[in-house]
Amino acid sequence: MEKWRASHRFLRYSSTKSFDLRSKPISEQATCNSSFCFARNERREWKFGNCLSSSREKRGYLGSSAERGIRNEVGFQVRCFGSATSLIQRNPSFSTLNTDDINYFKGLVGEKNVIQDEDRLLTANTDWMHKYRGSSKLLLQPRTTEEVAQILKYCNSRCLAVVPQGGNTGLVGGSVPVFDEVIINLGLMNNIVSFDKVSGILVCEAGCILENLITFLDTQGFIMPLDLGAKGSCQIGGNVSTNAGGLRLVRYGSLHGTVLGLEAVLANGDVLDMLGTLRKDNTGYDLKHLFIGSEGSLGIVTRVSILTPPKLSSVNLAFLACNDYFSCQKLLVEAKRKLGEILSAFEFLDNLAMDLVLNHLEGVRNPLPPFLHNFYVLIETTGSHESYDREKLEAFLLHAMEVGLISDGALAQDINQASSFWHIREGLPEALMKAGAVYKYDLSLPIEKMYDLVEEMRTRLGALAKVVAFGHLGDGNLHLNISAPQYEEKILAQIEPFVYEWTSKHRGSISAEHGLGLMKATEIFYSKSTNTVQLMAFIKKLLDPRGILNPYKVLPHSLSS
Repeated sequence: MEKWRASHRFLRYSSTKSFDLRSKPISEQATCNSSFCFARNERREWKFGNCLSSSREKRGYLGSSAERGIRNEVGFQVRCFGSATSLIQRNPSFSTLNTDDINYFKGLVGEKNVIQDEDRLLTANTDWMHKYRGSSKLLLQPRTTEEVAQILKYCNSRCLAVVPQGGNTGLVGGSVPVFDEVIINLGLMNNIVSFDKVSGILVCEAGCILENLITFLDTQGFIMPLDLGAKGSCQIGGNVSTNAGGLRLVRYGSLHGTVLGLEAVLANGDVLDMLGTLRKDNTGYDLKHLFIGSEGSLGIVTRVSILTPPKLSSVNLAFLACNDYFSCQKLLVEAKRKLGEILSAFEFLDNLAMDLVLNHLEGVRNPLPPFLHNFYVLIETTGSHESYDREKLEAFLLHAMEVGLISDGALAQDINQASSFWHIREGLPEALMKAGAVYKYDLSLPIEKMYDLVEEMRTRLGALAKVVAFGHLGDGNLHLNISAPQYEEKILAQIEPFVYEWTSKHRGSISAEHGLGLMKATEIFYSKSTNTVQLMAFIKKLLDPRGILNPYKVLPHSLSS
């Protein structure tokens, strides 16, 4: 043990204080850092650096990574980058908003909650990545489930397409309009309905910001089973609707397990009350699971009941260096075996990811100087017995060092140091945006194969771009990022469809936790069989016959329209 303490910078941190002082989400005002940024002309149309030809403008064209665009009744709308070329045309069966519609909504939700201001609409029409941009002329802010029901009932009768929106922190274009859909933002529905201190069951409205729920539960002695880098902006309804994964899944599982019930409004305005608070309810089909991860395409989630675990007093965070990916895998196996019940997070990033953070985020320091290692791992443990947890983690780290699984490491000494460790991992999306153009892929793969894809992608791209890898190693979720000075068709051609084909070949998922949205709707067959997708389309048709709920998303347009 003395040899360990002398040769390695391991410091202990264990506290009864809150351990959620992590980096804030990237500002929604972040700008596109490519040579193909948006510029608005006198007619308030959004143009692209290299404009499309007139023949393409005549169609609803969703072009290459440097050419994405859609023409509709308000002008030529631009997408900044995305998946391989595909065509999307506005569904002609959808109605166009008129003055009578506006007046109805004002009478229903109040004039101040009917948003037509251009600046506010511009923000709501644009996704966080500035990757997709719609042209909605209306944003509604309902305050109750009944108002949501009346909005959808009216929109369904008029065949007005809608898009549900929470914090708008998604990465696949699922929370913004494609054309002129009416935006329904649930941000005003942000009340905590109840909390049971005995069972730990929280009931809240869909517009509650995740970080606010975390703070509330902390005062009650509990924690959310979900933790995301975007927690300062994302809303629990959106989290549930996308089945968000995050940093604690290895400990607490997915939202399919922790959400006990929900309330959802169907396209015709019917309210489904599935807001159960029972751990065990085996009466018939468990329909709530249809809405968890459906991205608002089957109904709008308005309230949620979720099982929250008690906050434990002992938290430790280790930042470790590994020489190769095999050591990272072996370390995970050993961590699950030797840390067992106290293991709460297991994250990894490679040396290119670390280099990116050090060069593009202010105030970030490598906890393990003086040089870059090949791989880094963050291990968090959470337990109830401080001395036991510390001794267990120390014994694990000492063994890992002796057998050569780790080459260096540090343990957070206090909350500030813990926050700085997490900032390295959670700050990666921001660093990638600041570095230039980025192509993002969120994949589930067999853990032993995960980094093979990274290495093959580096071989394919050569000097064209940097391939940066990080993710939730504990649950086999790879965030594959290709970083380049600007978006180029030749780069995209090397990435797609190769990345989807490779994932499908190894029986992985093309979307681990971000959803399909608009970006991957047509790629769903790489992960799901034809029969399965057809059944999904049948369910969509059954619950939303006119297809007004978040159209063009999740399912291929040919099946969902």
